[in-house]
Amino acid sequence: MKKDIGKVIAKHRKAMKLSQIDLAGQLAEHNIVITNAGISAWEKGNTTPSAEALLTVCEILKINDIYTEFIGENPLDPFKDLNTEGTQKALEYIDLLKKSGDYKKQSAKLIDIKPRLMKIALISASAGTGNLLDEENFEMMEISEPVPKKANFGVYITGDSMEPRFHDEELVWIEQKDLLESGDIGLFFLDGMTYIKKYVVNKSGTFLVSLNAKYKPIEVGEYSTFKIFGKLAED
Repeated sequence: MKKDIGKVIAKHRKAMKLSQIDLAGQLAEHNIVITNAGISAWEKGNTTPSAEALLTVCEILKINDIYTEFIGENPLDPFKDLNTEGTQKALEYIDLLKKSGDYKKQSAKLIDIKPRLMKIALISASAGTGNLLDEENFEMMEISEPVPKKANFGVYITGDSMEPRFHDEELVWIEQKDLLESGDIGLFFLDGMTYIKKYVVNKSGTFLVSLNAKYKPIEVGEYSTFKIFGKLAED
């Protein structure tokens, strides 16, 4: 059965020999601003603490089993069917497991990303140049974000033709290749323009296809000037 929140707070506050002013002061240290009169209103049931305030009160008053304290028997409590002696033995066994070190929870390891010196194209896709891969079209930049292992250089996208996957001015990484398979996303030169597109080959011909449906596929004609610069690099 649900318990009176105010009465539970008052019981634990008094057990810790804290006045309402003391509790208000400790709450202020956690950036919860309330007066002793406000705490009195909680305890009388005139007002109810916010979720953030209640959780902070529980931390201060060392209320560990919040469910049991404020609602009733916790159906998920692993000790609910044990008597005092059984609970104590279970806790002792848990302590032994902790001390063994064999069952320690593994904390998430922070990935140490070392900066990588990468070539970044000075000319963005759609700017247009058949000589994009010439060295003078790049600058070297130290990149601290993850970069695919196979990436040879980066290029910025221009426009929204590859949305929703890629956005205007987004930096993408290219693995330099001369041949692609149909369906690959790559960097291309076609008749004076440079494109990031999906490469599609079918019975109708060869096309550079946008991911944004509002753009029509661009056909690579029989007499087109066409180059494949590379494939989108992915891990």
